[in-house]
Amino acid sequence: MAAWLIEERGIFKFGFRYAGKLYKKSLKTKNKVTAEAKLGVVNRNLEYLEEGVTPLPDDADLPTFLMTGGKRTEAKITLSEKLTLKKLFDLYDAAQPEGAKEKNTVATEKVHKKHFLRTLGEDCRLPLSLEQLQAHVNKRLKEPGRRGNGVGPGTIKKEMGTLHVIWEWAKRSGLLKADLPNDGLLFPKTEDKQPFQTCKQIEQKLTRGGLSKAEVADLWASLYLELSEIEEILVHVKMKAREPWVYPMMVFVARTGARRSEALRSQVDDFDFESNMVRIREKKKEKGRITFRHVPMSPSLIETMNAWLKIHPGGHQTFCEQADVPIRENMTNHHFGWALEESEWKGRLAGWHVFRHSFASNCARKRVDQRMIDKWMGHQTEAMRKRYQHLFPDDQHQQLALVSG
Repeated sequence: MAAWLIEERGIFKFGFRYAGKLYKKSLKTKNKVTAEAKLGVVNRNLEYLEEGVTPLPDDADLPTFLMTGGKRTEAKITLSEKLTLKKLFDLYDAAQPEGAKEKNTVATEKVHKKHFLRTLGEDCRLPLSLEQLQAHVNKRLKEPGRRGNGVGPGTIKKEMGTLHVIWEWAKRSGLLKADLPNDGLLFPKTEDKQPFQTCKQIEQKLTRGGLSKAEVADLWASLYLELSEIEEILVHVKMKAREPWVYPMMVFVARTGARRSEALRSQVDDFDFESNMVRIREKKKEKGRITFRHVPMSPSLIETMNAWLKIHPGGHQTFCEQADVPIRENMTNHHFGWALEESEWKGRLAGWHVFRHSFASNCARKRVDQRMIDKWMGHQTEAMRKRYQHLFPDDQHQQLALVSG
């Protein structure tokens, strides 16, 4: 009897039968060579188990036991054992297959878990109560947040979303039975985010004065760049970028409305210069799957990408310093700031995402059909549409004139 490899959605697992029962477990790798090496360990330990060399403890999880050679016997906790908040988070992290989530998603979850462990305590026994969750909300509302203002309800609701995902996983794994008691949580009322507005509009509001540091930061976060300003910035970046990939990546996000993560995920084969279309790899549209959308390439994007591919380091990755070595997200932030150091835009642009906002806003100003904008932008919320839909030219004044003269 031997275990065998299974590949599902690019992740390798192993399967085997023991005592008439079928078992499967993730090897947490996309690399076949690594998976085969791990499978060899599993089969060796399976032989030891059948020969009686290595006894199986009564409370052991068999697949985990085989993967670790008996060094780790528990893959889950029974309801009779003490399940703490930290133990739940540790088990959840250990169960996630490699590459199942975006790196920035993993980083965000890590921050959210850190806040829960700090406010509720690592040894907090599960299940939780509504009172405990409300205590977390109340503590977080009193803490300082980004841009100089306090932590907002939206941020805390995202933390609750992360906890809900982990909680549902725990229910499926048999660790918990009760639902997360988050119904009835109380939050202060919030205002809608600022609609996207031009630099000139923001500067007019700043001239009036009386705004706090946090309010000023919120204004700049609502900036969208006009077409002439995008051109100005791209010309500056072309001359000042420290690495050759920075300018083509900035042109790519500015001309397609792609997210930074989508640019980093892009591959050379995604560019079709015959149809002048580019394929964008999404991960937010369907959970656990990479989906695609297609955006027409503008003449400037075609010219820029052709020039970049002539000096490309090689490999599949579109934007890289070395063949098939992806650029780290924190380095893209540094290069974004460095590229704007000697320009009037230094400190005004919140980051790469400003180009996505600007793409949607300029499409609206040019009367592009909303259905087409949605197709090019991919996953969008109604709240996000609301922030730029006011830019659609319409005949409201003409209609009002019919009744008011």
